[in-house]
Amino acid sequence: MSEYSQVVTTTDSEDKADTLARGIVAARLGACVQIDRIRSVYRWEGDIQVEGEWRLTTKTTTDRVPALTEHIKANHSYDVPEIVVTSITDGSPKYLSWVSEQTTQAD
Repeated sequence: MSEYSQVVTTTDSEDKADTLARGIVAARLGACVQIDRIRSVYRWEGDIQVEGEWRLTTKTTTDRVPALTEHIKANHSYDVPEIVVTSITDGSPKYLSWVSEQTTQAD
């Protein structure tokens, strides 16, 4: 299992994305959260929806993923928030070390 992961979620407003991202970083659940404006096409309650959304991509350590997932569920406005976890199999050693430092609980 990889030591590092990316966790992706989406939300329906820039303010909600910013609030969620700040909460994730403040709680040391992610070292960095990138926010991108996207357009999503999906089926919901029998209809095809086309909506503007904001995608949050969080870089974290794999051991923080369960707590990050719970944080997203507890602070998300969607009935069924997207939470997709991808293992990071390689990366800049200095960057990954920084991710570890930023997601370690402060003493």
